[in-house]
Amino acid sequence: MDLLSWGEIILRILGQFTPVWIALIVTFALSITLKRRLGLYGKLFDSPIGMVGFGLVMFWVFTGILGGGFDMITTHDVLDQSASMKNKVPGTPYTKMMGEAAEGAYPYYLLGGDNLGRDVFSRMVVGAWEVIKIAPFASLFAFMVGITLGLPAGYYGGRLDTFLSFLANLILAFPVILLFYLLVTPEIVLTGIPVYMAAVLFIFPIVFLVLLWNSRFHTQPKTRNIYVGLTLVIGLWLYSGIAWNADPLGLIGFPPNLLVVFVAVVFVNSPTVFRIVRGLTMDIKTRDYVAAAQTRGEGPWYIMLWEILPNVRGPLLVDFCLRIGYTTILLGTLGFFGLGLSPESPDWGSTINEGRKLLSLYLHPALPPALALLSLVLGLNLLADGLREESLRD
Repeated sequence: MDLLSWGEIILRILGQFTPVWIALIVTFALSITLKRRLGLYGKLFDSPIGMVGFGLVMFWVFTGILGGGFDMITTHDVLDQSASMKNKVPGTPYTKMMGEAAEGAYPYYLLGGDNLGRDVFSRMVVGAWEVIKIAPFASLFAFMVGITLGLPAGYYGGRLDTFLSFLANLILAFPVILLFYLLVTPEIVLTGIPVYMAAVLFIFPIVFLVLLWNSRFHTQPKTRNIYVGLTLVIGLWLYSGIAWNADPLGLIGFPPNLLVVFVAVVFVNSPTVFRIVRGLTMDIKTRDYVAAAQTRGEGPWYIMLWEILPNVRGPLLVDFCLRIGYTTILLGTLGFFGLGLSPESPDWGSTINEGRKLLSLYLHPALPPALALLSLVLGLNLLADGLREESLRD
């Protein structure tokens, strides 16, 4: 077989992404059709910038899920090495051994081979899955921590606010990259500190949901007990598996490297979220509708969670999108330094670092993951701009 031309490479890559194109078309069609019923999300489709950002983000989300989760896009196993494919240029016919074609395998390395003879295209696709598994959920956990502590700090003020603000400022006093770097170094991991941090940080989502249900349904004990009971049973089951790797059913567990990175992301981002929520709460608590809720005799947590929090959703959604972008960059930085995830991981940072070593000779191993990282972060920033624009109109 001959080397593919760039036109053939592009057509084949577009063909491999067919499941993603279908998913994007269905998502956009349904969203645009129902946008008047979808609140702020629906209004996003009135913003060209927001739509472009949403499209870029969802492209990589679908790529990660369909490619990394369901293996519908990749052409080769990301760990499969071929001695004859080391640093081969894009479009090179695939051979397992020198001059010997592999039967049943995809016939080309569409974006070439890396320094170990692995398929760059497949590693780029699965690298999206590594990002999708960590960045959004770690950011969500950080928001749970920041909201749970920021609301009472801003609402009550006083010594509680002083104490929590001091802790947040203490963490923020460290440069983010340095703090992130320290938390994932092997020496710190061996002390067990990340596990204890996970035990503290991962309890906050359960606390948040229990407070949410209890404040909303405190006048309906039966409904409240059902919601709180389900939250405690499911939440503590997940908590035992994720934080302590002690799931009694053996279904939930975090690989140690992934847990360390996850904890580091939550810990680094929580203080910033806390300060944002605290500041917004201090502003909103003086509004008339808060005074009206207090006059009705509503409890403090009901006011915080059901009066104040919904009215600051716009800024928080914008910050959430931006924070996922920051987290993606941090994950890439960790991978670039060879920290956090396992060495053979196809995450974009590790792939860029491996390709960097031969950058003066071969561009193709480092360029695709770098462009993927750039486009995802760009999409998140554009999505945040679109959300900000529409939330101001709301």
